[in-house]
Amino acid sequence: MQTSDSEIKKDLRATAHTARELGPEYEDEVLDGFLQRLDQRLDAHIAVRVRRELGRDGAPAQAPAARQQQRNWGLGIFQYVSLVAAIPLSAIGANFAQAGGLVIVWSGIVGLNFVQARSQRYEERHRDDR
Repeated sequence: MQTSDSEIKKDLRATAHTARELGPEYEDEVLDGFLQRLDQRLDAHIAVRVRRELGRDGAPAQAPAARQQQRNWGLGIFQYVSLVAAIPLSAIGANFAQAGGLVIVWSGIVGLNFVQARSQRYEERHRDDR
């Protein structure tokens, strides 16, 4: 930042000198040019800082609420698909093994949903630690 500060000071001195030489007619244009260059430097500095904070190459960060909603949506889809698959699986299990078949099918469905939910929570915890 020290180098940048000295460059800004040099640029400001040059701008003030140029404004004095050219007179009041051009003072506004000279100062506007300096302010535009200063804005560009600030924008570049902010962009570098944002990239550093994000830890990426400027990819926009997704809001935490949006990430949570996306995770919940994925979990919800898995649950609905497993319930839809449960209908024919229950019929097949009941047809071949009566009540025991239903218990096995539904134990598998509940187990899969449990594992899916746990893995998603595990992933969330470790993603937040990074």
